[in-house]
Amino acid sequence: MTFVNRALKGTAAALFAALALAACGTDDAPADPREPAAQESAAEFNDADVHFAQMMIPHHEQAVAMADLAQTRAGEEVSDLAERIRDAQGPEIEQMTGLLESWGADTSPEGMEHSDGMMEGMLSEEQMADLESAEGEEFDRLFLEHMIAHHEGAVAMAEAELAEGVDPEARALAQEIVDAQEEEIAEMQGMLGTGPAPDAPSGSPEGHGGH
Repeated sequence: MTFVNRALKGTAAALFAALALAACGTDDAPADPREPAAQESAAEFNDADVHFAQMMIPHHEQAVAMADLAQTRAGEEVSDLAERIRDAQGPEIEQMTGLLESWGADTSPEGMEHSDGMMEGMLSEEQMADLESAEGEEFDRLFLEHMIAHHEGAVAMAEAELAEGVDPEARALAQEIVDAQEEEIAEMQGMLGTGPAPDAPSGSPEGHGGH
């Protein structure tokens, strides 16, 4: 009996050890699949997101300043466009400021200073002064020419955010900027007569390739 008891005790000890090892393995196994999720959660924003917001805020602010000038200087068509630009970009400035604050990033003008070449489409002080002194048809022409270049710069900056940014809200805003401003570029080119020629009505000779 003594031998049998010892054998049983040894078997029980071995079984307990095996179960303990299996339990440890079970505890460790789920840790690996959770690691990528934790890393993804930590990467809520990156440098591209911060750069996008910090650069786009002063870019939008200049567009709003240009739109404000149109209130008393532009013709009706350009004035209407300027109002739509101001109404769209004002709230976007607030949205981007909120994003920077949520990221703990600098929102002061000093913190968002930029060097030449980083802010595509921005008007120089001289160009802004020319716009301020213009009126009527001359103002309309200058406004449209400068705003087209300004919008093209904003689109390029937004496309860089879409290519490199990770924050969902910043990326969604960037896509909105691309869609809206590309449409406005086409509209302004039409006002200047520099856009693509409109399609000829169907049934006309031009509509059948007779150009």
